[in-house]
Amino acid sequence: MRRASLTVLLAMFSSSGAMAQGTVPEAGVAWFPNTPRQGAFAYVVVQPSDPAVHEVRGAVDRVPLYFERIGDRFVALGAVQMAAPDSVPIVLWLEYPDGRVGTQRSYLPVVAAHFATEQLSVASRFSTEPDSALRVRIREENRLAREVGLKAQETPPLWRRPFIAPRDSRITSPYGIGRLFNGELRSRHWGTDFDGEMGDPVRAANRGVIELVGDFYYGGRVVYLNHGGGLVTAYLHLSETLVQQGDTVARGQLIGRVGQSGRVTGPHLHWFTRLGRATLDGASLLSLPRLREETYIRSR
Repeated sequence: MRRASLTVLLAMFSSSGAMAQGTVPEAGVAWFPNTPRQGAFAYVVVQPSDPAVHEVRGAVDRVPLYFERIGDRFVALGAVQMAAPDSVPIVLWLEYPDGRVGTQRSYLPVVAAHFATEQLSVASRFSTEPDSALRVRIREENRLAREVGLKAQETPPLWRRPFIAPRDSRITSPYGIGRLFNGELRSRHWGTDFDGEMGDPVRAANRGVIELVGDFYYGGRVVYLNHGGGLVTAYLHLSETLVQQGDTVARGQLIGRVGQSGRVTGPHLHWFTRLGRATLDGASLLSLPRLREETYIRSR
């Protein structure tokens, strides 16, 4: 069988309900934590009942899963999107060396998350709509950021150790908080803000490849780090960047310094984490065990 892309597989599954070539036994499916919440990361663990299965692919709520084989199980980092309902589908493809592909669907239970709101009064210069030339710049910067995500989907996972916070400082604004600008709900905070003074260190949350170093209109001086397996972390508003595109960096390596570049009113680090097309709560990534931790690999 010709190998189909995950996008094609998802389309075929959505239109037909299944896409099995040959009969294959179902696999056990588990997740960690036991009750994933909206906007959070979770591991998905698959244990095929047939040891001949040599590869597993899939998606949670259409966000791709990139599985790595660990012993007789396959483990992937998954995403529960912020607006997810109380359960979301896990679609799996179990592939055999002879070309057979079996599909199965499971459902991941989701716990509702409650996000606070905060009132912000901003100067008029921050609420003015960008002109046409500036909109072109912003679209190009968004395109560059999306390309980093696509590259991460083509890269195998590069980390083995748990993720760490990029700053050893208090969080001044958490993920998901609603932003009321001059009394009107205008946006949500899609990252995590860490306190810091100009020049304070910013460190890589885990091993990865620097895919983008730039100076963006909104984000200021930015670093985008490709961790593989579809995962990207980004570091915004820096005063200084200390890495170059193509560098492989270690967990905890100094990659930049706190600043107030871009559209901000004071120095801090804005850090965000993205898996596939989903931007998620970085705090939930920090709470996960290492990829090879045995405690969460229990099939149901």
